[in-house]
Amino acid sequence: MNWVQMAAAAVTGVFALHGAPGPAVPSDGPRPVAAHSQTRAVPLAPDQRDADVRLSETRPFSLLGVTWDDPRARLTGTAEFRTRSAVSGQWSGWSALDADDGPGDASARRGGTSAVWAGPSDGAEVRIVADPDATAVLPAGLRLDLIDPGQGTPGTPVPPAAGSPAEPADGGTGTLGAVRPAITSRAGWGADESISPAAPQYLPGGKVKAVVVHHTAGSNAYACADAPAVVRGIYAYHVQQLGWRDIGYNFLVDKCGTLYEGRKGGVDRPVLGAHAYGFNTETSGIAVLGTYTTAAPGEAVTSAVARLAAWKLGQYGVSPTGTTTLTAGADGTNYFGRAWTLGTRISLPTIHGHRDGYNTQCPGDALYAELTRIRTLAAQATAG
Repeated sequence: MNWVQMAAAAVTGVFALHGAPGPAVPSDGPRPVAAHSQTRAVPLAPDQRDADVRLSETRPFSLLGVTWDDPRARLTGTAEFRTRSAVSGQWSGWSALDADDGPGDASARRGGTSAVWAGPSDGAEVRIVADPDATAVLPAGLRLDLIDPGQGTPGTPVPPAAGSPAEPADGGTGTLGAVRPAITSRAGWGADESISPAAPQYLPGGKVKAVVVHHTAGSNAYACADAPAVVRGIYAYHVQQLGWRDIGYNFLVDKCGTLYEGRKGGVDRPVLGAHAYGFNTETSGIAVLGTYTTAAPGEAVTSAVARLAAWKLGQYGVSPTGTTTLTAGADGTNYFGRAWTLGTRISLPTIHGHRDGYNTQCPGDALYAELTRIRTLAAQATAG
């Protein structure tokens, strides 16, 4: 028995292990980094209205989420977690999981909460309670998924060609083109392309009409040098745990303002993401790593989001301070109680928050409050 078989045998019957080494690359460049997962069932109470599990010993992990069998089912209630630090040995306080971030790709095999970054950990506990005002029970097949994003050397942001706007994208006019900001490529953050072999898809109309701003939830205490690992963890969770074809977001931004390529297909093309249920076919999604419910994003974040949004919208002649009309791809209700049906035409700002098009707290009150400033900065980037 080789060491791989021995390691697998040691966890048989307790955790499921996923992940395999990516394809070989030159030794002098960024390497794909394989993530690994552990899964454990979260037992339901007899009334199916609460569930919990405590794992006092686990293999190392840094990111977690709760998933369930039916990708179309909703978890109506509250989900909380805490973790034990692999560094200090101390348990954290309880934190909330975003229990309803919307369905993702059509290929999804499971439903799930948002994935949250906890930092290096070796123990976890989760508790889930159904909404007391709801008649529905918790979804079947609840599972705690723990992700080790692996170790790798992060790449550096890839600058565009010397200081000029990018060429117009597919279907774009480029009339409001801003200079493309530096963006860390998928290779730069260590994407293991072997886990996501499906070819990229593009917006059916060939035009990005709006940018949707998100936050990923989880700790804001990560070191910016660890941000590539956070991105890898989200990628692994979306693909290997939920069954999506790729990471859901088109772009990601860390708290230091570094930009990352998300879903593959070309940063300068209208790539179809899985970030804004009902409105994916006309938008591009930018997710800020961390939780911005009460913590305000720094200037580095707002500036980076604005520069990226200005460039992306500018490829299609879309003003970052304007409004656009989107066609709902599904029945929906947003965070503010506005409801619509499939096919409804809805007017939204060209830079708006996830909560504007879906009933979620994302991108958090503090980041949502910065969207007016982000639009202003984006307009300045377009003009200058």
